[in-house]
Amino acid sequence: MKSHTPYMTFVCLLICVFSWGSVFPIAKRVLEEMSGESLVFWRFTIAAVTLALYIVFTRQAWPKLSLAQYIVIALVGVIGVGGLNLALFNGLQHTSAANGALIMALSPLVTSIVNALLQREWLSRQQVFSLVGGLAGVLLVITNGSVQQLLNFSFNQGDVMIAAGMLAWSGYTICSQRVGHWLPVLPFTLLSMIAASVSMSVVGLGRGEFHPWQELMGLSTTAFSSVLYIGLFATVLGYLFWINGVKALGPAKASVFFNLVPVFAALTALAMGQAVTEIQLVGMLIVILALMLPMLVNLRATRGLVVKRC
Repeated sequence: MKSHTPYMTFVCLLICVFSWGSVFPIAKRVLEEMSGESLVFWRFTIAAVTLALYIVFTRQAWPKLSLAQYIVIALVGVIGVGGLNLALFNGLQHTSAANGALIMALSPLVTSIVNALLQREWLSRQQVFSLVGGLAGVLLVITNGSVQQLLNFSFNQGDVMIAAGMLAWSGYTICSQRVGHWLPVLPFTLLSMIAASVSMSVVGLGRGEFHPWQELMGLSTTAFSSVLYIGLFATVLGYLFWINGVKALGPAKASVFFNLVPVFAALTALAMGQAVTEIQLVGMLIVILALMLPMLVNLRATRGLVVKRC
């Protein structure tokens, strides 16, 4: 995938987080007919097959990689992609969806801090304000403005699992930029999808109750279409655009877009007939403003420089 202009990168990241946000309400309906393990398996299997066919039909050259490099990519994919989904699935069996969303909302902040420590350069004031403002908006969307819900928050086994998944995703985001220096986006995404699909198969078979093919064949037309949507749009395009965005902007700046996932989840739920409150709408606006702040500041600085030159 070729590098995009900054504006095209922003558009691609918006499409990415929209696709991921829309998955939550759509997958919720699919899970009424299919197990979580089977849904995750088909999500990444469909994505891997699609990417492999695209690479073959477009005759793209496959990069020459050493065994050590393949092992690194496999570990990144298993931990960052498979680990996140596995942790979310198991964690939500022991905790509420609200607790899980609150923990995942910390991902942009954690990613930015870890990346800053690795790069040995602290975040700018704009980045800190954008991250904190985005987190505040996300909390409004998730809790519907209920302070009591935040005060009653307590960690349990499920919360620890989801926190581990959140850390795995932050690690995947940071590693994707570093791997991107020696591996193009398409092969990296394909290998990540294969690693996730294989790891989920191993976990599912280990539990003894894993029947993805039978469950897929038993789906209704709507649920089957939803699985294809999740596998193609939310996974293939989502991950390609995310890795490309991280490569172009860096983990810290790209991770801020993750704050929009619950916003798009709420908007998709609204389109599907679920209610969204005024407090949640205010939270969405705060997230969008926090996301746009660094861009607005840079635009103002650029215009000021142009005026001085004139």
